[in-house]
Amino acid sequence: QVELVESGGGLVQPGGSLRLSCAASGSLVGINDMAWYRQAPEKQCEFVARITHSGNTNYADSVKGRFTISRDNAEHTVSLRMNSLKPADTPGYYCNANIRSTGFSDRNYWGQGTQVTVSS
Repeated sequence: QVELVESGGGLVQPGGSLRLSCAASGSLVGINDMAWYRQAPEKQCEFVARITHSGNTNYADSVKGRFTISRDNAEHTVSLRMNSLKPADTPGYYCNANIRSTGFSDRNYWGQGTQVTVSS
């Protein structure tokens, strides 16, 4: 059984910063790409950022230069540092990871999500 658990969401004023974290646990053999997505109510899920096992990153144009994704392979965690937040950055944020676990081939797993609200 593999689980992803996010933390770090909350309420912040426009222009502020937040740091989201996601920890993977369970019968882990290896973690490939890790990523963050977000989804506002009644809108499609939107890619935010991805980081490979070796640390290569890519970002959605809407967050480039403001958000930074990082990971700790030893701790099985991925983080998203969000600066200069805007009201449009408000939705739920979801951690995604491609994981190989004991007895299973590589699979995509999702966390339960953490809410970010950017409002004055």
